[in-house]
Amino acid sequence: MSTALTPSPPRVATGNAGRVARFLATRLALSLITLWLLSMIVFAGGQLLPGDIGRSILGPLADARAVAALNHQLGADRPLLTQYVEWITHFLRGDMGLSYAYREPVGPFIADALAHSAKLGLLAFIVVVPLGIAGGVWAAMHAGRWLDRTISIAGLSATVVPEFVSSIALILIFGVWLRWLPIEATYPPGAGVLEQLKHLILPVMPLVLVFFGYIARMARAGTVEALDADYTRTAILKGLPQHVVIWRHVLRNALLPTITVAATQLGYMIGGLVVVETLFHYQGIGSLIYNAAKAKDFPMLEAGVLTIGVVYTVANLAADALQVLLNPRLRVRSGE
Repeated sequence: MSTALTPSPPRVATGNAGRVARFLATRLALSLITLWLLSMIVFAGGQLLPGDIGRSILGPLADARAVAALNHQLGADRPLLTQYVEWITHFLRGDMGLSYAYREPVGPFIADALAHSAKLGLLAFIVVVPLGIAGGVWAAMHAGRWLDRTISIAGLSATVVPEFVSSIALILIFGVWLRWLPIEATYPPGAGVLEQLKHLILPVMPLVLVFFGYIARMARAGTVEALDADYTRTAILKGLPQHVVIWRHVLRNALLPTITVAATQLGYMIGGLVVVETLFHYQGIGSLIYNAAKAKDFPMLEAGVLTIGVVYTVANLAADALQVLLNPRLRVRSGE
């Protein structure tokens, strides 16, 4: 007597989902460890900065007893480990402390500055990603010709120029000589969308110059590889039009690395704008950290730097998740 065997349902999708979840959980755990190490480095760096907190607040002519009393009131005379544990536990609860310079909670200052930096960074991201991808794809389709060399050399040259050099050049050209754009990025209160964009165009341009070459090179390399792939040759032999081959077969495979790498750059565009924000007098997170370091406002400085670390971490995690979701091969390999 034979017994019919019922085939078990396929578990490929479930297995892949489990591997993806483990992969992302591992990345999340590593990111949390990185943030913890960063918090210790940031706290130690703030404590190593020269100068006395009480003296910096009260001024150089203040009485020594008043300085000591203020340091005791702020807790600056306690052991460093005690200060760190109290600071990090309060930070995890959303309490970033009290600013030494403004004598107000740090949180609202960080939130407002981060919103300004996010606006500037997102605008640069929206401009440079399509521009870089278009330049890289166009260069790959004309590989080895003068157009390819022009785009590659121009992108590489723009990437290696420091931001403060390109910012000063843009200020002189468009702000001083031609007077087409305002030099300061800070727009007046109540300004409309067009007025805000007019003030943000000039500080966005150095960021576009820096990241255009990087994104264009990634897009070019992926497109060249996709053009030489077997599936592209098969599509051409089937008689498909060139634009169909490019859109359906080349771009969808060539741009996966470019998209994920561009996502990782969003963290820098939001949190790494110290030079641009300082030169253009923009009240973002980078400018806030710079001013806090000059004023020895340690709670503001430490909270600002750690907030940037969180922004970088979230951007990298989003890039990892996007890469796994868009690339089926990584979904299979993520569990290995």
